[in-house]
Amino acid sequence: MSETGTDEHERPLINEFGAGPGDGQARTVRAQWHLDAIPVIRQALNDDLRAREMPDEIIEEAELVVTELVTNAFRHAKPLADQCVRVHWKVRGEVCEVEVSDGGGDSTPVPAAPAVWATAGRGLRIVRSLAHEWGVSEEDKRVTVWASLGGPSRRRVGS
Repeated sequence: MSETGTDEHERPLINEFGAGPGDGQARTVRAQWHLDAIPVIRQALNDDLRAREMPDEIIEEAELVVTELVTNAFRHAKPLADQCVRVHWKVRGEVCEVEVSDGGGDSTPVPAAPAVWATAGRGLRIVRSLAHEWGVSEEDKRVTVWASLGGPSRRRVGS
């Protein structure tokens, strides 16, 4: 290990969320409610999925989906009670399920109708096009949008 806290492959051993890439069966990060959190979340996801030896295609799709979901949360919702956004992912074989939770907004997240000249509103359509399955769950003061990449969700596969 070098003095910078990295291993011989220069991958951080512990990230700013307090865990090493590939630790445990799932990861949850809570990031501050600010657009600057997006690249940090993407890097934590990328490092973790690479450590788990996920296929590059799934890693790239997961990064894009998380970016869209976190951006939508910042744009259309409120933070959770601790002023954070919660990002969670779990890997089963070559399936990665990601979740983004926020404090909810004025409406339930749904894909916008296609509009050729629109400058926004494509996020959930992108998620829908990449995900094997996706959905929204609402609990008391928390909305979670989830997507399963690479195969069926654990939500339907009896686990």
